[in-house]
Amino acid sequence: MRVELPQPPVADRKPVVIRIQGDEIVDEFAWLENRDDPAVIAYLEAENAYAEAVMAPAAALRERLYHEMRGRIKEDDRSVPVPHGRYRYYSRTESGAEYPLMCRTEGDEGPEEVLLDLNALAVGHAFCRLGPYEPSPDHRRLAYGIDTTGAIIFTLYIKDLTTGDLIDAPIERVDNVAWADEQTLFYTVYDEAHRPYRLYRHVVGTSPADDVLVYEETDERFNVSLRRSRSGAYLFLTCYSHGGTEVRYVPTATPFAEWRVIYPRRPKIEYFVDHHGDRFYIRTNDGAENFRLVSAPVDHPTDVVEILPERADTLIDGVTCFADYLVVYERRAGLRQIRISDPDGNNPRYVSFPEPVYTCTPDANKEFVTDQLRLSYSSLVTPPSIVAYDMRRGTWQVLKQEEIPSGYDPSLYVSERLWVSAPDGVQVPMSIVYRRDRPRNGGPCLLVGYGAYGYSYDPAFDSKRLSLLDRGFVVAIAHIRGGQELGRQWYEQGRMLHKPNTFSDFIACAEHLINEGYTSPSHLAISGRSAGGLLMSAVVNARPDLFQAVVAGVPFTNVIIAMLKPDLPLTATEWEQWGNPAIEEEYRVMRSYDPYLNLKPGAYPHILATAGLHDLQVPYWDPAKWVAKLRTVKTNDTMLLLRTNLQAGHSGHSGRFARLEEFAWEYAFILTALGIHA
Repeated sequence: MRVELPQPPVADRKPVVIRIQGDEIVDEFAWLENRDDPAVIAYLEAENAYAEAVMAPAAALRERLYHEMRGRIKEDDRSVPVPHGRYRYYSRTESGAEYPLMCRTEGDEGPEEVLLDLNALAVGHAFCRLGPYEPSPDHRRLAYGIDTTGAIIFTLYIKDLTTGDLIDAPIERVDNVAWADEQTLFYTVYDEAHRPYRLYRHVVGTSPADDVLVYEETDERFNVSLRRSRSGAYLFLTCYSHGGTEVRYVPTATPFAEWRVIYPRRPKIEYFVDHHGDRFYIRTNDGAENFRLVSAPVDHPTDVVEILPERADTLIDGVTCFADYLVVYERRAGLRQIRISDPDGNNPRYVSFPEPVYTCTPDANKEFVTDQLRLSYSSLVTPPSIVAYDMRRGTWQVLKQEEIPSGYDPSLYVSERLWVSAPDGVQVPMSIVYRRDRPRNGGPCLLVGYGAYGYSYDPAFDSKRLSLLDRGFVVAIAHIRGGQELGRQWYEQGRMLHKPNTFSDFIACAEHLINEGYTSPSHLAISGRSAGGLLMSAVVNARPDLFQAVVAGVPFTNVIIAMLKPDLPLTATEWEQWGNPAIEEEYRVMRSYDPYLNLKPGAYPHILATAGLHDLQVPYWDPAKWVAKLRTVKTNDTMLLLRTNLQAGHSGHSGRFARLEEFAWEYAFILTALGIHA
């Protein structure tokens, strides 16, 4: 007997007219922005119920996918201990538990101390996320932050690790923390627009109400970020926007001293600082689009000596100082390189990697005096490994590789790097992975991308992906403009007035996969989150004929309307990323691709949009309004689903197994849309 599905929810239309730059924008669903309206919650719940009803026939597939993914997780596991003073810090998980235990031992053989049990802290909360986690310099206290809403705003606690007691009162709305000494803790807090903007000093044993406001960032375009140098000698407060930085510092030996500015901020000039000996090491784009590295005396930071000049083919995107070494993280031809030298930059050598396509990032490196550089390495076919690289001998030791309990044979899979011609002739890299026995017959494919904020989408391993690869999928990553895979210009050519390049690059990658026989429009699914969700919604407007299924995770779809509301979280800081509608040239570019405003009548592929009720980065109403408007213009009978997590924010569920349920749901949607039911 055929089960009749319910009709999709219909959102009321309540037109609001916005007039800007001579245009009239009619927003019929602005009322969905009021989370306190019971009708809004009722609408979101109705959409959730509708999505469950539509996908009910795939319940068995979803369950199968979940167990496949869970079977690849070693449930009872322990991370590689990180040396930090006389202790070794690590986390471990227990079978069946959603969250880790944060632990340490004194030395390699000491008894285990459980510093935090996140499972206990999560009791009574649908969401639990650990944020700041900083032992004091004498290791007697722990400053840690907990978020139980999904808003990524943390409540800060200080724990006495000798007695196990919490000391002082909790501190709300915290972002970063850093200890100066065992008694003095600095922390940054958010304003109402979710912008970290103030720096406070707290003395252990006093009331947080008496904490001293050290600095307030009054320019609404700028955020602040706090960290302690690896040398332990300085704290740095970086004031940053999408158009420049400014760094303040204070010696940890004199935490009550005045914080000093290294270089005053200048438009479009970015610099980032580390410390070694009597010098600051400064990575800057001043006169160097791909950044250069200089050093300067702490007492005379304008007296610079160039250590590493700018190179046209190489981006300098990170610097780490050790007592006897200088480590520079670079990007060349889309891949991460690691340059190791003496502290003055002499005697350089590069780390050799075992595969032609890979990703490698710094792991926890707490010690300043050490020969060991901790790295995290993986590729599209190699599970993540924690590597100890001996900087003196140039040797590579794998300390731990992620285990796949249900079994995994990397020889069954192959990865490649392809190059795709964009409409303007630019060559765009794309990484792909598939089973060796898969024929190139136009079969199923998942293409993913991001393309914003200079974030490079590296070709890393993901065990969840095996559920697609073993069903005959090609999985491809489009390294489109807006990231920094090919240097700073790659980023600049994918933002502001050049943002449309991001979308045309992605479409070119999709067309290449089709033209080369990897897939076909009826077998091509695409997926992206946040700014990657904007990418999904923009390209599906531009080329709805090119895709069969779209997963838009927490998609930023209301670009112009959001940028017209500076009181919204992040808006003012984002003007330098997307543009300001008050400037006509920038408005016209945004208007050309804004996903919400460019919806038009016609056929659309199967679409799943996700949202988080407590999301402060991309408010739930972005995907909700987009789907509501889509329902008024879509002319075919493909699936159009909205799933809102009513208990979480931007990142979805916090528990490791609950997160798998979300991925299983999305994968089941993709498989169903492509007609794959096994």
